[in-house]
Amino acid sequence: MNNGFGQQTLESMSQAVWYNRWTLNKFKKYLKGEILEVGCGIGNFTRSLKDYGDVYAVDIDKHYINEVKKIIGGRAGFGDIEKGKYFFKDKKFATVVFINVLEHIKKDKEALRNLYLLLKDGGYLILLVPAHRSLYGMIDESIGHFRRYEKKDLVKKLTGVGFKILGCRKLNFLGAIGWFLTGKIFGENRVSKNKIGLFNLVAPLTLPIENIIEPPFGTSILVIAQKTKP
Repeated sequence: MNNGFGQQTLESMSQAVWYNRWTLNKFKKYLKGEILEVGCGIGNFTRSLKDYGDVYAVDIDKHYINEVKKIIGGRAGFGDIEKGKYFFKDKKFATVVFINVLEHIKKDKEALRNLYLLLKDGGYLILLVPAHRSLYGMIDESIGHFRRYEKKDLVKKLTGVGFKILGCRKLNFLGAIGWFLTGKIFGENRVSKNKIGLFNLVAPLTLPIENIIEPPFGTSILVIAQKTKP
């Protein structure tokens, strides 16, 4: 996500402080040891991840890498998950975090296979992707999304490369409504800081309900998967 709209979206999402923290709480118990963040962007999650272990981060965009180096220093560098090339060579990790990146990759199954290879035996993959093909619209196109995902198809791809699924659920019903209205009804092609700011105010009133019950519709799918021993 290194186009102009992609940069704007990353900057906008950095304003969704409460939502980002709420999302991280869904998987923080799996953050341990040496952690790799793939597709770190400008570091929206990196700052929080470093509280849980030694964080490494990769991206294909030099500007993003330089921004994240300000957070974790030399443990940030180039990495192309589709081609399986990284600055740290053959290192393996206890946990890999892959947030809102898979949808930007044309050969997503290759990326999932390479994620599997990056993990130690028993290691965890934290995967967040946009949900529901029916939500695909102008915003997705403008920020370089190849697709949105359905739970069943995503699980099939993950298990196909060897992962065991520990958890899989939809998140953010309110955000899905906003995404549908903005991209599908009004035909807008970006998420503005103003909209994210409004969401950040309303989210603390609505998202706690999702701690109790999974919504039938959401803007994202969160998967916790494990690399099983051969």
